[in-house]
Amino acid sequence: MKDINLFQLGYGLETGAHEEDTTRGLAPAPVAPRDVMDDDREDHFIRDGESVYAGNHLIIEVVNGDGLDDEARIQQAFRDCVDTCGATLLHIHTHKFSPQGVSGVAVLAESHISVHTWPEIGYGAFDVFMCGDARPWLAVDVLKAAFDTDDVRVKALRRGEGLVDGATLAA
Repeated sequence: MKDINLFQLGYGLETGAHEEDTTRGLAPAPVAPRDVMDDDREDHFIRDGESVYAGNHLIIEVVNGDGLDDEARIQQAFRDCVDTCGATLLHIHTHKFSPQGVSGVAVLAESHISVHTWPEIGYGAFDVFMCGDARPWLAVDVLKAAFDTDDVRVKALRRGEGLVDGATLAA
């Protein structure tokens, strides 16, 4: 069964998701190319010396956390991360599982924050990916405070590194 059929059956409708309609020959309007280094973009590439990359992606593990089954608390943690990191919130969507656990995403102009929790063991798996001028590393202390733990483990990736040549841009 094609994904469009699942959508037509009602899957995903409660999320407010929109699917591109290509079945009737409607295609999106062409988009004019924009410079990925344009500082007027909220999602511009980051220049760090000679290195140029799309953004910082942090894999953040909250361990021994409290409140990881509280959907409102997670949504507030998303908002606090967005404010503290200097990002732009577009939308938050969370889902509370039964008997426990929460999944969610905060869609940002600069990318996203996502989570899936296992509150029965005090664990929350967060992704914080931000480009432009946002400062995703500040989310670490926000999450420590939000879930009352000092055990927060972080792995970092530079997304898109090597796709744009910094030396060429400097010329």
